[in-house]
Amino acid sequence: MSAIPLRLAALLALTALAATACGSSEDEPTDDSATPMGHTYISTEVVGDQIPGGGPMTLGFADGRISADSGCNGASGAVDLSDHVLSVSGLAGTLMACPGDRARADAWQNSFLESGPTWRLDGDRLTLTGETVTVHLTDKKIVTPDRPLLGTTWIVTTLLTPDAQIRSTVLDEVSPNLTIGEGGTVNGMAGCNRITGTAGVGPGDAVNFAVATTRMMCAPDVMEVEQNVLTALDGRTTATVDADTLTLRNDNGHGLVLRAQ
Repeated sequence: MSAIPLRLAALLALTALAATACGSSEDEPTDDSATPMGHTYISTEVVGDQIPGGGPMTLGFADGRISADSGCNGASGAVDLSDHVLSVSGLAGTLMACPGDRARADAWQNSFLESGPTWRLDGDRLTLTGETVTVHLTDKKIVTPDRPLLGTTWIVTTLLTPDAQIRSTVLDEVSPNLTIGEGGTVNGMAGCNRITGTAGVGPGDAVNFAVATTRMMCAPDVMEVEQNVLTALDGRTTATVDADTLTLRNDNGHGLVLRAQ
């Protein structure tokens, strides 16, 4: 066989492969209805200017709002995901001082989110692309599976009131915590005093607390933390576990956000 037919055959083969590739790309379905709403994501890679302090960035989407934490303060606000552009408004957060590079994490985070990055969702992977920074995130349940409610030691990271979410250096220092045993026993530390009691774990996500404490006195700011913890653990709560995070919301309007030890 001469060289010319061989070249022609090769060209025809390449043309056929290109046509097949183009056809398969056009035939692939795209799910424009997929949304990050209702999920929490943790950053696994940052391309460009890195998160001060190392992060990671955690983003939660629920009820038309976004919550964000990149290693210092938490922030939340309204979010619009139209046209695959992440648009936040009214972003506000706690005001806790953070050490070292983490002190700049809030500014980095808010600047990135308020720049209107585009978003793409591929299964459990969310990609946010800004002008100079791209953040790859993975569903928190994949990175950190749900911890069991019972038998886990939970440490309070945020106090919830009817009007605010409160984080502070005092809260971090005293590290209130609780453990619900398999038999419904409760043990832990409210901030100054030890906690003992019971937790009735009902059907669904209801947990009814009945707790008591020792009677020591500590500094006023520590006692204030303790009072908030005890108010949140007074009676019926709704318990939600999301990966390594437990949120307790009491019927009285108070609550706690806790992290698994």
